[in-house]
Amino acid sequence: MALGGFFNKLKAGLTRSTEKLTSGITAAFVKRTLDDAALEELEELLLGADLGPAAASDIVENFRKSRFGRSVTDQEIKDALAEEIAKILEPVAKPLIINRSLKPHVILVVGVNGNGKTTTIGKLALQYREEGLRPVLVAGDTFRAAAVEQLQVWGDRTGAPVISGPPNSDAAGLAFDAMTKARADGADVLLIDTAGRLHNKSALMEELAKIIRVMRKQDPTAPHSVLLVLDATTGHNALEQVRVFKEMVDVTGLIVTKLDGSARGGIVVALAEDYGLPVHAVGVGEQAGDLRPFAAMDFARGLVGNVGQSQ
Repeated sequence: MALGGFFNKLKAGLTRSTEKLTSGITAAFVKRTLDDAALEELEELLLGADLGPAAASDIVENFRKSRFGRSVTDQEIKDALAEEIAKILEPVAKPLIINRSLKPHVILVVGVNGNGKTTTIGKLALQYREEGLRPVLVAGDTFRAAAVEQLQVWGDRTGAPVISGPPNSDAAGLAFDAMTKARADGADVLLIDTAGRLHNKSALMEELAKIIRVMRKQDPTAPHSVLLVLDATTGHNALEQVRVFKEMVDVTGLIVTKLDGSARGGIVVALAEDYGLPVHAVGVGEQAGDLRPFAAMDFARGLVGNVGQSQ
């Protein structure tokens, strides 16, 4: 998909989030002096759009410093808001760079079941193939037959080998064997799917710790990336998921899926403000081309409904 097409899809996907925010701005700021009451109203709108207390407070304070007492229109507020949101997002908009010298660069993919881990792995595999890299996929969620089958479908689609084990087999042993095979075959990237059963947190924590411990017997630096996949439709629950998974593993970056079906796109701003973890990519649909590197200004414009071209 062309970049412009993705930007349009992102804007369309964020429509529900945008309406939540901009309808309030339009109603409140047709032509109004930016006084204390107006700023309080703006903060409430930002909180209602899931931007989170810290980001909402920072944005309002910046408005207070730069525009207090001035007469503003709703469009001026939207333009300024897009810039403020982009400022928060720019430090975390970092693509995931594959280190081709590692052979393989090991990526452990974690997240709650249903957040789109397996699909994200498949989309990444396709992108890596298109870049001339050789990915290998590991069906590490051995408890869910559906996850293994889904990964096999993506393996067939992308031409990437899929390494799996018997149902309920040891995920750590599987990851170790997969590293051995990927290294012998000269693979560039090893993408490891994992279980995400948060209702049994201690067992999941133990399993993830074991996977990492066992892999490090072969490569002390593995995994080289730990990606947490989050579902935008869960809103503030995504913040809690980051907290929990950071307790379990050293999360190195985020991928946010399902922005096309969410009225809670503002959660990406809250994630950036609260955790500062790199947001490597966002997803706006089921197709492989619907997962793209995260662009701060594109997202900020999409969120406030500003019509503009992708930078």
